[in-house]
Amino acid sequence: MTVLIRDLRPGDPRDVESVVRVRRAALPFLITSVRDVAFELTGAHPARHHRVLVAETADGEVVGTAQVGIAHDSPRPGQGYLNAYVHPARRGLGAGRLLLRAAEEHLAARGATDAYAWVLDEAAHRAFAERHGYRPGRSAHLLRLDLTAAALPALPEVLPPGVELRPAAAFAADPRPLFAVDAESTTDEPGDLGAELDDYEDWLAHVWHHPTLDKELTTVALVDGQAVAFSAARTDGATRYGSAMTGTLRAFRGRGLAKLAKNTSLHRARAAGFTEAFTGNDSGNEPMLAINRWFGYEICATETHCTRELGTRWPSS
Repeated sequence: MTVLIRDLRPGDPRDVESVVRVRRAALPFLITSVRDVAFELTGAHPARHHRVLVAETADGEVVGTAQVGIAHDSPRPGQGYLNAYVHPARRGLGAGRLLLRAAEEHLAARGATDAYAWVLDEAAHRAFAERHGYRPGRSAHLLRLDLTAAALPALPEVLPPGVELRPAAAFAADPRPLFAVDAESTTDEPGDLGAELDDYEDWLAHVWHHPTLDKELTTVALVDGQAVAFSAARTDGATRYGSAMTGTLRAFRGRGLAKLAKNTSLHRARAAGFTEAFTGNDSGNEPMLAINRWFGYEICATETHCTRELGTRWPSS
């Protein structure tokens, strides 16, 4: 069966819905929605050269999709990212291979020297990555919590002296204090690529104004009036809640403030009617994994961050 690769048509609701359908089938533990996919493309920073590719059969069925672009916030130039997904029921048509080739050509044309991709830690996915020259790097766990059954840890009746909790919505007039916490936390987050948040306007456009960021559920911990820790929440607008980032300023770590913010956010999410909570952690980030085990999260999948040097031939070519 012939498969064609093209760009997503962001103005076509049915096209966007098809991409959401494929992503949800391939990665059921990720938060994705129509508004998320549309914003991902139209709101991307120009330096990312971001594209959403679609694999379509001759009769118009969307069977796969890929996200690809330049990691412009990485401290190392020339780093690209790509993630290709094929609907589980439509594998074997060559869509994954075609998406991968088109994505790599896009990266190479924009000066990327390396391509990074998340690969599910399953035999078929690992074999596909290896056949196409991708070397495994760090791994990450995806975790799930059933909010309808979990006995969340009780919230403290009294907060520690000087500590206050507020929703992110309370910072609507000036979210810069949250940017400061996010920037320092992101710098210390383990990973192969790394990122540096040093552009406040870009952060406003692509993080603060992201359509899935729930500013009422995102919870901030303050000490003596200073924002020092937070737990960011993204939702699909229906039943699924995801922890986007949890972090604390270095000078305030070890006090349980991030745990307090996340626990508060989870309680609020359950009260708001969300039934599933998802999060992800680098497999070497034992402190955060321990916190999530304390909440009752269980690992539902593991991914490996794989990389390939662009400009070299695929082993199977």
